[in-house]
Amino acid sequence: MNEKAEFAARLKQALVDAGYEPRPSVLEKGFNSRYWGRSVSLQAVSQWLNGQAIPAQDKLQTLAEWLNVEPHVLRFGSLVNKKVQARRQRWDEGIGHQEREVFEDFLKLSAPERKIVREVILAFVRGQPTEGKG
Repeated sequence: MNEKAEFAARLKQALVDAGYEPRPSVLEKGFNSRYWGRSVSLQAVSQWLNGQAIPAQDKLQTLAEWLNVEPHVLRFGSLVNKKVQARRQRWDEGIGHQEREVFEDFLKLSAPERKIVREVILAFVRGQPTEGKG
C-alpha cells in the first residue's frame, strides 16, 4: 500500500470511529463547517478518501480535531508513533544521571567543539568489535 492509500484508510476509519459515514459528501460538509480557510471541494475530499491526495497540514489539523485523533497518527499511522515512543523509553531507561550530566555539558559546547567530540565518540564506536565477530 502506498502513503496516500494508507492515509485514506486511516481517514475512513477515523470517520467511522467518530460516527460518520466515510463518504465524500459527509466529509466535505463536516470539514468545511469546521475549517477556517477556503472551503474544499467535493473533488478534493474524494481524493483524500480514494488515496489520491493527502491534505495540507492546516487541513489535516482540522480533520484531526474534528475526528478526535492525533494529527500525526492520522497522517502517519500509529506504528510510527509506537516506534518513537519505544525509542524514547529505551533512551529514558538506559541513561543514568552521569550520562545525562555529560549530555548537558555537551550541549553547552560550541558547534565546532561538539563536532570534535562526536568524531571521537564515532572513532571509539567504529573500533568496537561487532556482534558475531570475535
